[in-house]
Amino acid sequence: MENIVINEFLIESLNKQYGKSLTEEIIEGYKCKRYTTLRINTLKASKEDVLKELDELGILYEQNELFTDALIIKNKTSKEMLELELCKMGKIYLQSLSSQLPALLLNPKESCDILDMCASPGSKTTYLAQLVNNNSFITACEIDKIRMERLKSNVSKLGASCVNFLCIDSRRLDDFFRFDQILLDAPCSGSGTLSVYDKSMTKFSKALVINSSKLQFELLKKALTILKPGCEMIYSTCSILDIENEEVLNKVLKICKCEIVPFNDDIKKHLHLLPTKIDGTLCIKPDIYFEGFFVAKIRKLNK
Repeated sequence: MENIVINEFLIESLNKQYGKSLTEEIIEGYKCKRYTTLRINTLKASKEDVLKELDELGILYEQNELFTDALIIKNKTSKEMLELELCKMGKIYLQSLSSQLPALLLNPKESCDILDMCASPGSKTTYLAQLVNNNSFITACEIDKIRMERLKSNVSKLGASCVNFLCIDSRRLDDFFRFDQILLDAPCSGSGTLSVYDKSMTKFSKALVINSSKLQFELLKKALTILKPGCEMIYSTCSILDIENEEVLNKVLKICKCEIVPFNDDIKKHLHLLPTKIDGTLCIKPDIYFEGFFVAKIRKLNK
């Protein structure tokens, strides 16, 4: 039997924010061993061809109406899926459902300048390229040189030819830049992706959460500086703690001319949600299908 690790600071934070009952549900999510999920990369293959090949291989899968390019694999592990030629050729890409959501909800448009502020390993960058069929100009930023190489490798493998790279701390982007759409999947504590079977649970700390929230605020403030007026962006984290989500948003809403763009009920009905403190935002509850995740859409107002 595997050892179960519960972080006391995390439980205290969850109880304070969500109450005992919801915290117990979240802990059950931390105990789940999630299904392997993937994205069909339509830049390299049609959905029909991929499904046909999976059927021939005897791989069982489930589809989700919201995630039109996603498959939930029922009888194979991530390791086994990585060995498939489909994966090696970039026709499928292992990616959690929650991780697919920010690009999907940004609803990227063709013939636009799009920025992915924290891009490595390229999961969301390549999905943006897929959603615009390589018909936009996407800038992918990454501060770390080693992570940048991984980003470039994935972008090349998946055929995302419209992506350009900047090895830079996105907080240092020049204010003369202007983008039509921005995706900011900010570095975070990872409180939504933790597992009771993983060492990451023991390393979770108050300092990590506080430092993450400071960085998130700086990144979001920069994003709203370089977003064109009247345009929209996504702010997301794989944290379910309000100090990294609603509190960051509220700070920015006070100093920037912007507003929350609410997500509609058609989106919400496909997700398992936790309550949020800002109307129109989403916080996904960790379970066997989803990692815990927060997403908000923000519109910069015209001056």
